[in-house]
Amino acid sequence: MVTRRSILTSAAAVATTLTASRATAATPDPFIRRSGATFTLNGKPYRFAGANLWYLPWLGAPAAYGDRDRLRRELDTLAGMGITNLRIAAGAEDSPLKNSVKPAFRTSGKAWNPDLLAGLDYTLAEMKQRGMHAVLYLTNFWEWSGGMMTYLSWVNGGKFIDMNDPAHPWPEFPNMTAQFYAQDEAVALYHDWVRYIVARHAGDPTIMAWQLANEPRPGGDALIAAQLGPAYNRWIRSTAKLIKSLSPDHLVSTGSEGLKGSVESMEVLRAAHAWPEIDYLTAHIWPLNWSWVDAKDLPGTHAAGAAKVAEYLEQHETLARQMGKPLVIEEFGYTRDGGGYDPQASTAFKDLYYKQIYAAVLNSAQKDGPVAGSNFWSWNGEGRAVHGDHRFRSGDTAWLGDPPHEPQGWYGVYDSDTSTRAIIADHAKALAAIG
Repeated sequence: MVTRRSILTSAAAVATTLTASRATAATPDPFIRRSGATFTLNGKPYRFAGANLWYLPWLGAPAAYGDRDRLRRELDTLAGMGITNLRIAAGAEDSPLKNSVKPAFRTSGKAWNPDLLAGLDYTLAEMKQRGMHAVLYLTNFWEWSGGMMTYLSWVNGGKFIDMNDPAHPWPEFPNMTAQFYAQDEAVALYHDWVRYIVARHAGDPTIMAWQLANEPRPGGDALIAAQLGPAYNRWIRSTAKLIKSLSPDHLVSTGSEGLKGSVESMEVLRAAHAWPEIDYLTAHIWPLNWSWVDAKDLPGTHAAGAAKVAEYLEQHETLARQMGKPLVIEEFGYTRDGGGYDPQASTAFKDLYYKQIYAAVLNSAQKDGPVAGSNFWSWNGEGRAVHGDHRFRSGDTAWLGDPPHEPQGWYGVYDSDTSTRAIIADHAKALAAIG
């Protein structure tokens, strides 16, 4: 029997349900999510202008090699330029390799470095205050932070190859490093670190994503890549599933260069990123490293290099669109005019290159395409080379974006690079205006 009391009771129940539903809908979600080929934050598209600052945990460490005052100043400067996303090293292995950074996050045992852990904690806390988000990579294919070759040396009796050793020409280094994926004991040590560091930061919305490694690749040539392809893909999926089990609110990506890190095979690249646990694709673009331009003749080679850059961008955007996943141009670097390293060296061609990358990002965003953002390589900020030969030496604390194996100042953006900084800031503003 319908009565006035039953009608009122029913109406009250509906009102309560609607109020609760609205409250739930209005609850902000602080985590960056993936929705198809788009990132979202609080239900709105998330696009970003970002930078690489691998060294921030070292700068933030409560140790003699740290400088928290400088860390805060660097973050303030970047925030003022509109930079909202930073790609940072969250793993480094104490290594016998010639150009590996020291100190490191870990040894072959479980003696994690408390100062670097504190440095990463401090970095994330300061980023949170500025509304920034972090992408953290967990190891390295290359030697400058220890990386996979170091993991191998811990389980194979101490055998390793130094990168650029004349006795072991290319591609011996990447071919040996790629053996890591098939060495269960080495992968188990790496997974120990993944479990610890991801669990330590699980639930922190300052972190956008974890990356399996910086620039993992299945080998240095097609033959080794074919042999190790199954192990490489098992490593990708097993690690991604492990991260998702520990921190389901964080995104996961491989950290791949793209085609150049996939023995230039679209099939290899696609297979590595097809797993549902891999949320987005990445591309790194290095015209000088890949001999697309000549540092001593930028006026004569820049245009041809730019054409190859455009093709590379298009190939990766097409793949991302086909796979229905976002794409981040997360490393792009260019030498200073004449190939110099000092802040006084001009940046005319570097600026042209940055404009090309940023135009591609902006064009994709304006068309609701899959390119969600970019991270230039890299921010030197206040850092300056200590030695006349621009080489990093163990014990240096100047910390530049150019890693220890590279000339200090080769690709990094200094705080005094006014024209480059203006281009970065203009792009950040234009991207933010799209909404």
